[in-house]
Amino acid sequence: MVDRFAFIIHPLGFEDLALKFPILRRLPTFVSKLGLKLYGATKVSDIRGIRSKTGKELEGLFIACPLTSEMLIHGDAKRNIDTIVKCGRIAEAEGAKIVGLGAFTSVVGDAGVTIADRLDIAVTTGNTYTVATALEGALKACRLLGKEPSSVPAAVIGAGGSIGAAIAKLLAPDVGRLTLIDLDPARIEQVAGEIQCGTPIDLSTDVNAALPEVDLVVTVTSAVSAIVQPHHLKRGAVVCDVARPRDVSAQVAKERPDVLVIEGGVVRVPGDVDFGLNFGFPPKTAYACMSETMILALEGRFEDYTLGRTLSLDKVREIRELAAKHGFELAGFRSFERAVDEATIERVRQLSQAG
Repeated sequence: MVDRFAFIIHPLGFEDLALKFPILRRLPTFVSKLGLKLYGATKVSDIRGIRSKTGKELEGLFIACPLTSEMLIHGDAKRNIDTIVKCGRIAEAEGAKIVGLGAFTSVVGDAGVTIADRLDIAVTTGNTYTVATALEGALKACRLLGKEPSSVPAAVIGAGGSIGAAIAKLLAPDVGRLTLIDLDPARIEQVAGEIQCGTPIDLSTDVNAALPEVDLVVTVTSAVSAIVQPHHLKRGAVVCDVARPRDVSAQVAKERPDVLVIEGGVVRVPGDVDFGLNFGFPPKTAYACMSETMILALEGRFEDYTLGRTLSLDKVREIRELAAKHGFELAGFRSFERAVDEATIERVRQLSQAG
């Protein structure tokens, strides 16, 4: 019998709803909110065709949570958790053995701990593999632009959070200097004290002051709106945006052809996978958080894996190994929902060297 997993998704904003229901573009926002409440938690599609390098096959399903990013962040946490648990109950009824918490369902309340306690199947936020792929992508992009990471200044925005702190600890040995940026100075001071590799560490609460001299940026905040603007970035900078919704303003793509913005955590899934849903990625690719759920299911690890607001560095290393074992790999680069081709990388490289 083929094992099953589930993954909970939600609209990032009401514009996502309009993609599925175009009539909403002509209606007031409160109508969309009412529609979400009436729609409720529901199964969206079946996922088929996942096949590991080991030969094991896997099936799954997407479950829609009727809450936007802003509703999940600013709404009543208890009520939101109740809604996410309803999604988990659908997963249980569908025979899933593990459920992944997508996007902002993973940061509500205590970041999955209470949800896991209330469900009878395993739960993961996917943050561990998100960290692994974000680092791999950022370092690869930097080298493609002719910059050796070990000699460049780097920064992690949101370094006080769970994913940001883990990224900072893993990135520090590979860069020349590292700036930790967060609104909570006490938290990044604590993170800095946990980095023992000898790389010089700076602390900042101000992106305006910290970013202009940085060559490599990884950003992973829980902000609802963009915080990285065109004027913040150095010519030739590589910016890896792990956050959803994005931390990097769309204006960067329009006004700064001399920087490379990539989306962290886009993964090629092994087999001939059909998600039954278009979520804006090329065929057979997925977010890393989705992929972590699949990897654990293929490995038979039906256990609560990534929960809460801290991450295990040992698990980051382990999930890398399990991903390779089953055939998951970085799927190239994407920027603002478009593939980054070689011509784009070459353009950034030339512009970064001009003047």
